[in-house]
Amino acid sequence: MKKYWHVINIGIQNNLTYRVNFLFRAVFGFVPLLATIYLWRAIYQGKNGADVAAWSLAEMTSYYLLVTVVDALTAVNDDDWQIAADIKDGNVSQFLLKPIDYLAYRLCLFLAGRLMYLAVAAVPVAVFIFCLRAYFIPPGGVLVILEFALALTLTALLQFFLAYTMALLAFWVLEVSTYILMLFAFEYLASGHLFPLDLLPPFWRGLLDYTPFPYQLYFPINVYLGRLPGPALLHGFLVQAGWVAATYVLARVVWARGLRKYSAVGG
Repeated sequence: MKKYWHVINIGIQNNLTYRVNFLFRAVFGFVPLLATIYLWRAIYQGKNGADVAAWSLAEMTSYYLLVTVVDALTAVNDDDWQIAADIKDGNVSQFLLKPIDYLAYRLCLFLAGRLMYLAVAAVPVAVFIFCLRAYFIPPGGVLVILEFALALTLTALLQFFLAYTMALLAFWVLEVSTYILMLFAFEYLASGHLFPLDLLPPFWRGLLDYTPFPYQLYFPINVYLGRLPGPALLHGFLVQAGWVAATYVLARVVWARGLRKYSAVGG
């Protein structure tokens, strides 16, 4: 494990270079978020404060604020592009000759990137939430915080394994950008980033339950808001953990098959 702690340390040092970029990304990310919140406030005023799909104004505002929090803690930023570049440029050859697992190596760098982004974005996010504290729902207790932390951990792993597997397509195709952007676009819609999935028609909402996407954003936010009763909460955690295990196995299988196609010349 000592070498992987060293990788995390190197990753943190590398990401310190981009601390200003992280800060500006976090700050300017509040502009569309603020516009979305004011849009929903106007919608609720037009309905005289009535709930929308069983969501109150406070819950809806908290939902979009939590989208920012979950994104800051779990989103994959450039890791998939770097993995694809490593394969295309032949940089993975060094990992085939050393006692370092490439998936664990990339996971450590992903963790380092999230830690640095959180350290830089924590202050502006906290200030933004404080300014909207009248509409923000605090956690329901210590147990809810622990459940939310578990959901975030599984969400981060699920995000990473999906991005890692998609980047491994570089073993077969020259340019993976199209596939990565397609996955990102679908995740953005199907994970509940634009709106709570309860607003979808029942058929489409039920169809999404068979995919991993709701467990990347919608599920952890509902855990925080306490909108899931006991059996539904347990079922959600089991499904989320199942998707994490499935994507991990898929990542291992795709890597093993990709190595059969891999070739590097020179050095």
